[in-house]
Amino acid sequence: MDFSFSEEQEAVRELATRIFTDLATHERLREIELEADGLNDRFDRKLWAELASAGLLGIALPEDVGGAGLGFIEVALVVEAAGRTAAYVPVIETLATGSLAIAEFGTDAQRAAWLPGVVDGSTVVTTALVEPGGSLRIPSVTATPAPGGDGWQLTGVAPYVPSGLVADLALVPAAVDGGGAAVFVVDLSLAGISRERQEANTGRPEAVLTFADVALGADALLGPVSAGPDIIDWLILRATAAVAVAQAGVASAAVALVSEYTKSREQFDKPIATFQAVGQRAADAYVDAEAIRLTAWQAAWRIDQGLPADDAVAVAKFWAADGGQRVVHAAVHLHGGVGVDRDYPLHRHFLLTKQLELTLGGATDQLLRIGATLAAEPA
Repeated sequence: MDFSFSEEQEAVRELATRIFTDLATHERLREIELEADGLNDRFDRKLWAELASAGLLGIALPEDVGGAGLGFIEVALVVEAAGRTAAYVPVIETLATGSLAIAEFGTDAQRAAWLPGVVDGSTVVTTALVEPGGSLRIPSVTATPAPGGDGWQLTGVAPYVPSGLVADLALVPAAVDGGGAAVFVVDLSLAGISRERQEANTGRPEAVLTFADVALGADALLGPVSAGPDIIDWLILRATAAVAVAQAGVASAAVALVSEYTKSREQFDKPIATFQAVGQRAADAYVDAEAIRLTAWQAAWRIDQGLPADDAVAVAKFWAADGGQRVVHAAVHLHGGVGVDRDYPLHRHFLLTKQLELTLGGATDQLLRIGATLAAEPA
């Protein structure tokens, strides 16, 4: 396996790193946090517009809708840069899942209606993949044929929708007659849809979406009904891999903060980085961060190459959940009281890590999945 990037990928990485480093500064993020209000809560529209101008929002979308026609690796490079800065932009839900699914499974009309807006930054896409009780593949929202058979009616509640307070469009899995499931492309401005802030989150604009007999046209269906379960699995796989890549960025940033702080913080007239206990704790965090990065990029590479990736994604998500929380806990410990100061950036990485740890299944869920895979293999 070759983990070196191509020249084109290096250019994407450098561009994304520069934009996020320049615009998603600690001062800018603090400004957004202090000014957050209503449906514009914690969404950096200036950064989003700059990503659009640089061509990064359409990096993996087809050229016929204005995209660059590249792959999942390029998307992952943008996601990692966002994770490293803890930026308030919906790169996972829009770039890694929602828009890619429309490009992959959508009709020509759906692609033409929504994807150019993603490319130019005017359309934010999200996905309603998290279900109450953690059953990702059994939707709590239901879709029934509309009276007269022309279209659908959507009813139910979708919780924990990332960027649901600011999104324009959502891909919503819904149960259909016969025990199956289908995915619908839902314009969130339609009558009958209400949004509420998801309580007890990390301050990012998650929402509870409620659908009260929402009328959808026949053209809202993404792919045929029979393909619904496969599309849901496709979405979950890429969303989970993107979460792991984002955590790789968060962990590397936390370790970098530890490195800088322990070199400059002195105790007994010596940098605390020279103390054995500090060095050992920092080294453990570095090893965890590298394991997160390695497994996340292995999963992203397999998806990009069209190879079976379920097991690699489960391994990557385990390391993102288990190793990620160890990294940020060590970072806070080594910073002392500074680590929880909201005027210092580490608290933001801690909160984002906790959200990423639990998104789409924590460490135990991933171990159970890996164990089931191993148990099913012939002896």
